[in-house]
Amino acid sequence: MATGVAKHMIAKPGDVLPLQGIHAEVVSADGATIQHPLPGAGQENPACATQETRPADQTENARSLGTMITFGKLRILDLGDLTWDKEAELVCPVNKLGQVDIFVVSHHGFSQSNSPALLNGVASRVAIMDNGATKGGSPSAWDIVAKSPRLLDLWQLHFSDEGGAAHNAPEPLIANLDGPDAGHYLKLTAWADGSFEVFNSRTQKAKRYSH
Repeated sequence: MATGVAKHMIAKPGDVLPLQGIHAEVVSADGATIQHPLPGAGQENPACATQETRPADQTENARSLGTMITFGKLRILDLGDLTWDKEAELVCPVNKLGQVDIFVVSHHGFSQSNSPALLNGVASRVAIMDNGATKGGSPSAWDIVAKSPRLLDLWQLHFSDEGGAAHNAPEPLIANLDGPDAGHYLKLTAWADGSFEVFNSRTQKAKRYSH
């Protein structure tokens, strides 16, 4: 195995990844989640009262590495493929994560993730969904993300075939539209003052967000 000869770390919840210029704290790993709220978090989450309870996920997705990335005043949450039941451990009954500026939509936008309690708890200003045309972008998950409080825009890597006209972002916010995949990308650029922009390589245009 490569890990036997390469320098590596086995991340645990609460660990800080050794990355220069940013603070990246592990909030989930190997099926475990942080036990205590992050600084500034810890408020009760009203959305938990009506949250659907789902059985524990039996796939490896529940072991996903999740990180809270802080760059100056900017907060970015990426939970990988973390599933609905594990999300609840992070935001119910209290929100251990707090609000964020950018949420990398979990699990390519599949409905096994992206619960209302999570989206209402983190209340991101922008969401970025790394879905494929036929992978992710579930209409039910799309609705939860799109209706989350404070959300300004939901960006997508691809037009979702399953979502159709009613469950896809406006065309300027989609890198690859319906049809052959042209390999366009979305690029996030951030500044320590909390402002950031998202660039769409298909349109060659960027949208700036102030803090």
